[in-house]
Amino acid sequence: MSQGLFSSLDSFVAVSSAASSLLVRDVGGEYRPADADEVLQAAQRVLAARVRGTDVLTSPAVVKDFLRARLGNLPHEIFAVVHLDAQHRVLDYVEMFRGTVSQTSVYPREVVKDALGRNSSALLLVHNHPSGSPEPSRADELLTQTLKSAAALVDVRVLDHLIVAGNELMSFAERGLL
Repeated sequence: MSQGLFSSLDSFVAVSSAASSLLVRDVGGEYRPADADEVLQAAQRVLAARVRGTDVLTSPAVVKDFLRARLGNLPHEIFAVVHLDAQHRVLDYVEMFRGTVSQTSVYPREVVKDALGRNSSALLLVHNHPSGSPEPSRADELLTQTLKSAAALVDVRVLDHLIVAGNELMSFAERGLL
């Protein structure tokens, strides 16, 4: 008797947890529980929709949440740019360069060209540190100054450079490094 009870409880728990999980529809139209990657991708799409068109200066938490979700746990470096209009609303988020576990090559010419192509008035520079430490290197500081100078030549302002490391985020502007 007790064997049947445990068997019933086990199947009840399995049905309960499936019923409380997020579901996705497959190509055949059937619903199934979403796997972790599908949930994360959906969350990133929701955060991206919240960021696009928002006023970054009055809602920095939304942008930071988006960046943490997007870059925080990647095993390689990504250098991205958040393009802003004249009122500092988000026009777009673009992952421009991909690197290794410890470095990324960034080309100022390409950053400026992309900013002009999107008619950006201002930029937020972003990259991640897979090492887990959000502390900027000397190379990060030099790159920031180079990009700031290059963008200024075409009347585009660099408002900040953010480094994402896991759940931590470091801002050059907040530290007075910009």
